[in-house]
Amino acid sequence: MSYINLLRTPTATHPLRVLMSACLSGIACGYDSTANGTYPSALKIIGYDNVNVIKFCPEDHSFGTPREMCDIHGGTGIDVLEGRAKVLTDSGIDWTDGMIRASEKMLEIALNERIELAVLMDISAACGSQVIYSGSRFAENKVYQIGAGVCAAQLIRNGIKVISQRDYASLEVLYSKIDPTHAIDTTRTDHHETEWYKTYFNK
Repeated sequence: MSYINLLRTPTATHPLRVLMSACLSGIACGYDSTANGTYPSALKIIGYDNVNVIKFCPEDHSFGTPREMCDIHGGTGIDVLEGRAKVLTDSGIDWTDGMIRASEKMLEIALNERIELAVLMDISAACGSQVIYSGSRFAENKVYQIGAGVCAAQLIRNGIKVISQRDYASLEVLYSKIDPTHAIDTTRTDHHETEWYKTYFNK
């Protein structure tokens, strides 16, 4: 959260540059041609006139919509980038190379647009920033792991700050940076501070 405190105060003429998972903005680019639900915490950012939101879906970029669901097998997003893990669809097709290409495109957009913060879809094999599945989410006993998806990992290792739509405490600080009249709700927590996270990962 500290890096959000360090963000500059944006203006309408010099807006904050935010990269967002396209589905969080309501674009129907999910695997099943939906937006995977509605995300008020992300949509709130789009409503400010001093924020420039760049929307991108890396999985749609490489695999189109609709498409199969995919997850990381054998590690996290950084392991995929370093050749130690694979991205497989629920039918077993290897999408590793396509996901890496998608991550490279996302990084290219982030650098070209001089992105200051990325707000990405949590849990996703592409965009998850704190928690992703370990292996298939369709397994009888699905397993979560701490780590980032492939595209989020690509951004993070290149110095771009990433949060998810579930990092509510960080988002509260972000809202206050964008809108000085916003009163921070100090009861909100980031994903890694939730009881589920602490219980599941024994933190």
